[in-house]
Amino acid sequence: MSTERTEGIPSRRSRNHPLAPPSWLLNGLRPTGAPIPWAAAGRAAVALALPLAVGFALDEPEYGALVSMGALSGVIGDTADAYRMRVLNIAVPQLFGAVGVALGTLVFGHGWLAVGALTLIALVSGMISSIGTVASVSGLLLLLNAVVGAGLPLPSPWWTAPLLMSAGGLLVLALTLLGWPLRGRGPERSAVAATYRALADTLEAAGGPDYEERRQQVTHSLNQAYDLVLGRRARVHGRSPSLVRMLSQLNVVIPLVEAAPAAHLRGRPLPPEIPAAVRELAAAVEEGRTGSTPDLALPPPHGQSERAIDAALRHAASIVLLAEPDPYNVDDRLGRPAALRVRARRAVRDMMLSRASWRYGLRLALCIGLAQCLVSLVEVERSYWIALTVTFVLKPDFGSVFSRAVLRALGTAVGLVVAAAVLAEVPRGWWSVPVMMVLAALIPAFSAKGYAFQTAAITPVILLLSDLLNHQGFDLIRPRLLDSLIGCAITLVAGYLLWPESWRTRIGDRLADTVHDAARYVERAFAPLPDPSALPAARTARLQARRRIYRDLSGVRSEFQRALTEPPPTGARAAAWWPLVVAVERIVDATTAARVRVDHGAEPPTADEVARVTRELRSLAEGVRDSPVPLRAAFDPEGDESSVLAPVRHEVAAARALTHPPA
Repeated sequence: MSTERTEGIPSRRSRNHPLAPPSWLLNGLRPTGAPIPWAAAGRAAVALALPLAVGFALDEPEYGALVSMGALSGVIGDTADAYRMRVLNIAVPQLFGAVGVALGTLVFGHGWLAVGALTLIALVSGMISSIGTVASVSGLLLLLNAVVGAGLPLPSPWWTAPLLMSAGGLLVLALTLLGWPLRGRGPERSAVAATYRALADTLEAAGGPDYEERRQQVTHSLNQAYDLVLGRRARVHGRSPSLVRMLSQLNVVIPLVEAAPAAHLRGRPLPPEIPAAVRELAAAVEEGRTGSTPDLALPPPHGQSERAIDAALRHAASIVLLAEPDPYNVDDRLGRPAALRVRARRAVRDMMLSRASWRYGLRLALCIGLAQCLVSLVEVERSYWIALTVTFVLKPDFGSVFSRAVLRALGTAVGLVVAAAVLAEVPRGWWSVPVMMVLAALIPAFSAKGYAFQTAAITPVILLLSDLLNHQGFDLIRPRLLDSLIGCAITLVAGYLLWPESWRTRIGDRLADTVHDAARYVERAFAPLPDPSALPAARTARLQARRRIYRDLSGVRSEFQRALTEPPPTGARAAAWWPLVVAVERIVDATTAARVRVDHGAEPPTADEVARVTRELRSLAEGVRDSPVPLRAAFDPEGDESSVLAPVRHEVAAARALTHPPA
């Protein structure tokens, strides 16, 4: 198997010694290169320490601890860039968290009732987590706060804890929104500019070995920019000139993104003036410059791909600097978002009918039920930490369950060492405030470095706040380490080993669906048009299909990269199928390049040639769905080498020739 086909697969040769740690563990313990979010660290320090100071000043430290707990959930959920999205990411989960802690408080100390209630909440939490990012965080807080309410003696009456914890989350939101008047739409504008810069890097790498990686960065940047801009479009579209301008700037970059694969397939670099011009447009977008169209110093185009890039780049330049785009002539490439009530109804329907949603909900409910049975019914020290560990670890959209269980145990051990030093040396009282400021600031800083680092930062904060509620002091340390190990063990057995088919349903079926989508994309790209007037609508539909399939491929790639961090058999199966993920991306790239060539003068392929390619792709999709490992299938790519579909045929043949690599 060639090197380029296996790009991204962790090397197994790096384990030279039989006692060396496995590669998936080393990868999880290796800090990422993400920059430290200093502003978020400052907000966390203030949001968690200020309530404690107020609580000590009023001689109500328990109330201050509850507000800080709510602020902790707000700090964890503050991950968006655009301010409007940050409002949703913080405020909506706080509502679910308030419901969770209220329900937990009502069943505190009620044995079987607490077991049943938390199991049902876990089922609901797991199912709603499948809807989207905000729903995932909301489901997490619903369950986490229910566990806290059912495991800690909180102040009476029952509504006190929900009110105080919500106040902590709203404090984080208020601190976050302080920069809104100054930065306004800066995050959205920066995201659009980042898309142009990523595209410039991709065009610069066209024809070279770095193209695939750069193209993935363009897909990620484009997805993020559209999410930020379209997240605000439904309410203000047509009334906000800056929003219309940003959407126009995003739309005109699409033809350039489409032309990039055609330029790459030429096999030689583009003239340096082209990526330089794209970077100049990125600077204009970020600075908000408008004015006359610049005189682009571009070389004369040669061939269909260069003509496509030249035309797209000149059109993009005219739109980027347009002072007042037509608000009624902005056709986004994903379609206008439906009304909120329509999207909510659709999401609930999809959740209720999804097998994956029910499967995850049942897995989470089983693990939480076992954990709660242990702490509620068995004669051991009462602890909410076991169920908390289960909740944090069993989040498939956050990463590999197995590796997260191991990393959580290690991170908790490190965090407990820090907590032991704090609880042993720092007297309870006002000294807790500066200590909390330091520990809270570490949460965003360490969260950017990886899951184990995040766990190590959160653990001493939670223990310090718990000590203010139950006054156990240093005696908290050893039980919490044991609780973490028990929670990880429950998750590994009941949430991982008992569901051996989870890899197929989580990854295999999704990859098969993407291959099917690739076949439909080939059909749509070269479907005959009986009426020339249907050309604009067909082009829009094709663009939307291309954007969706690239978005899906990005999601599949991320899911596979998580699976690669798991031990055998899941990690081995993911590694065996990984080359097909790369192959499907290349098939889509080659199809896009062929369509661009046809748009600029190339002869379109015959209907028989299109049908042959799509038939092979559908056969490949069924093979992915039915087989646990890739199986070789013969496909003869021979045909007219001058056809625009010749590169597509060769990529399909390469995908069909994949076999399970030797052990």
